[in-house]
Amino acid sequence: MPKKRLITEMNRLSPDAFKEADKVPMVIVLDNIRSLHNVGSVFRTCDAFRVSEIILCGLTNTPPHPEIHKTALGAEFSVQWRYESETINAVNQLKAAGYTVYAVEQAHNSLSLPDVLPDNQQKYALVLGHEVKGVDQAVVDGCHGCVEIPQFGTKHSLNVSVAAGIVVWHFFNGLSSDLI
Repeated sequence: MPKKRLITEMNRLSPDAFKEADKVPMVIVLDNIRSLHNVGSVFRTCDAFRVSEIILCGLTNTPPHPEIHKTALGAEFSVQWRYESETINAVNQLKAAGYTVYAVEQAHNSLSLPDVLPDNQQKYALVLGHEVKGVDQAVVDGCHGCVEIPQFGTKHSLNVSVAAGIVVWHFFNGLSSDLI
């Protein structure tokens, strides 16, 4: 019978060791995320999969904040992050730095996530948008393309932190061969 492991048995990195560790060449951009719990959850997911950076844009709140900490559980101290007032500026900076930038959005001609095969020689940035409005159209227009998570139920969207978990996991699997 499996026995749950204790936290002390999991050999997790300290925040300082995390900052020094190799990261997956992936940046997450949050475009006007309202919920501080969603922001914290994305921090925690990015910590789990050693994402290089989170860029918080527009009305997205920044640490330190108790509501972000509630779901981040300290990941806001380990994951590198910065604030950019205009999401399109972050996208343009990433493109200029050699990133392939995808909006995670339901759009005409979007790529289905299972069909995207990340190249571990490439850097990626994934833009996730507002809980109701999604990624702003001007930001979508500035990206290299859109990635869409296939869905098969009655709802037309996923919670942004859940969507972040799915796309981060997918890209991590294609980019992490040197880390695991």
